Amino acid sequence: MSDHIESTEVLEEAVQETETTEIADSLWYVVHTYSGYENNVKATLEKMVENRGLHNLIQEINVPMEEVVEIKNGKRKSALRKIFPGYVMIKMVMTDESWYIVRNTRGVTGFVGPGSKPVPLTEEEVKSMGVEKTVIRLDFEEGQSVRVMDGPLEGFVGIVQSVDHEEQKVRVVVSMFGRETPVDLDFLQAQKVTE
Repeated sequence: MSDHIESTEVLEEAVQETETTEIADSLWYVVHTYSGYENNVKATLEKMVENRGLHNLIQEINVPMEEVVEIKNGKRKSALRKIFPGYVMIKMVMTDESWYIVRNTRGVTGFVGPGSKPVPLTEEEVKSMGVEKTVIRLDFEEGQSVRVMDGPLEGFVGIVQSVDHEEQKVRVVVSMFGRETPVDLDFLQAQKVTE
């Protein structure tokens, strides 16, 4: 009986190890779809991942979108538009099973790459496409003093007025020539002043 319990524990540890290595080996791949089927492919794949418990193989499915603002007849109208029509980005571990599931999803014409061999995106491509946003943790917040590290105001010290995590910008009020002047900076242009 104790042999059975030990072998079950060993099996569970092996499964956990393979799950963590599979997550570590996940890369972004691009899938070509029929025009207009991008959202259908995403929804279908998400259902399959949920139903079959494949979260360890297919982590994210993304149809990159951007907001477009149109002005017609003096009225402002915003809409979402696909950045890469006909393509879906998938963060996954490439195995025979995951390849088969994605490749045989209705609306998918194939992976991007030579022949039948999918080629993952490089880190630079992922960043430039805006598929995966990098979360930056700041060591300062509103009301704290920061030093400007780059640009024409380099060396100036100001107070953080607001932080915009989505745009990765910080508004700092700097005292110049006896006047309070708000300045918008990138996160990397500001550094917390340590006393």
